[in-house]
Amino acid sequence: MPFTHDRGPDVICAPCLAQPPRHAGVRAAVAYDEVARTVALRLKYAGRTAYADTTARLMVRHMPEQATLLIPVPLHRWRLWQRGYNQAALIADRLSALSGVRANRTVLERHRATPPLRGHSARERRASVRAAFRVNGAGLSGQHVVLVDDVYTSGATTDACTAVLGRAGVASVTILAWTRVLGDETAD
Repeated sequence: MPFTHDRGPDVICAPCLAQPPRHAGVRAAVAYDEVARTVALRLKYAGRTAYADTTARLMVRHMPEQATLLIPVPLHRWRLWQRGYNQAALIADRLSALSGVRANRTVLERHRATPPLRGHSARERRASVRAAFRVNGAGLSGQHVVLVDDVYTSGATTDACTAVLGRAGVASVTILAWTRVLGDETAD
């Protein structure tokens, strides 16, 4: 969870101290609110792909210094076909252009279709994405990956991705999202 003010780069929240995550931290440009929600929904569902540039420009300052590879959270091929694009991949491409860190859209695959997660509990989200991802190819060993997404809600999707990337030998995974849901809110 974010703190109310900056307490330094090495401070860890209580839930993470109690149950350390597999990832190296979650970073987000903004907290989830009505404006962040509108931007995310228009990017994701209304074809406003230029919003990927807007979000990336605000996200780039949160890039970890040690980042060596950007990987967008993948969509299943059927959802990609329906939507026509992956909003996380668009953001990752823009982040790559802004930061100089290489992006790879294909190394992580959502090989199992999952239902939309909105409205589900954290437990239901985790069950839904369990075993939905796999790594395609090699070359991840020792990489400091930044996993890019538009909205970070419960962490179920990014945890599933992080587990797969960890088994592929990455050195670290940092989550970077446009917006992060805080407290009991749920994202659309």
